[in-house]
Amino acid sequence: MASLLIKILKVLLLLWLLVTMVAFGYLKYTGAWNALFPSSEHDTVGPVLPVSLESPTVLVFSKTNGFRHEEGINGGVSALAEIAAANNWGVYATENGAVFTEANLKRFDVVVFLNASGDMLSDAQEQAFQRWMETGGGWLGIHAAGDGSHAKWQWYMDNLIGAEFTAHPMNPQFQRASVVSEADDHPVMWDLPANWDHVEEWYSWSSSPRERGFTVLATVDEHSYSPIQTFMGQEKNLRMGDHPVAWSNCVGLGRSVYLALGHQAEAFDNREFRRLLENALVWLVEPRTGSTKCVSN
Repeated sequence: MASLLIKILKVLLLLWLLVTMVAFGYLKYTGAWNALFPSSEHDTVGPVLPVSLESPTVLVFSKTNGFRHEEGINGGVSALAEIAAANNWGVYATENGAVFTEANLKRFDVVVFLNASGDMLSDAQEQAFQRWMETGGGWLGIHAAGDGSHAKWQWYMDNLIGAEFTAHPMNPQFQRASVVSEADDHPVMWDLPANWDHVEEWYSWSSSPRERGFTVLATVDEHSYSPIQTFMGQEKNLRMGDHPVAWSNCVGLGRSVYLALGHQAEAFDNREFRRLLENALVWLVEPRTGSTKCVSN
């Protein structure tokens, strides 16, 4: 009898270990591990930058101390590299936050936060980035760069995001919807149709950044998808009415563009989204390559 009990306990222990390993693997695979257990670790030793880079130069930063969008990061790095190559720009991708020093940032015209999430930078690194932005830098934020994991960085929220993330739909999480161009005369919206379809995890915010003075470039038509979060039998209405998915702002002498799109790798294959990315980068490069001041359009 005792030996049988020991065998049963061993089987149960093995099952528990198996379930634990599967659950851990799932959390790591989906990127949810850091969302459940966010990190505040900051890099202290910076990467060794290439001796020479084409100019203008784009820094692609994708550190994730919060939820990790592995697919979106991989797809975005490839897409941004292709856009840079087509325009003869230099591009450097890293997840090392210690790249944010005054000396390093002087080498870049645009910084992209590609699905970067969580408490990514130390106070000194944040200050270096803020000074760089306000003296003419260009910033492009993609998808998770605007999620709720950045709430403790107030300057970032006030100047680059301008809205508080609330949630995104679940069941289904990814839906095809219609994006509506709002600012046809803005350079970022060049060569884009009035409406275009895109499959995305559609973020919602507590209010529109339009209310904070940001320039809304595009919205999502809430009638073209189901803006409802269904989770564990509960439903949450995520409708905003005015539901921006792309917007810009002037930050001192610098410029910013935020795009709520880009969760999946496939998003970067969408022709319109690829055009939107390239237009944004072209517009953001201007302050450091020319004399054009940041204006709303």
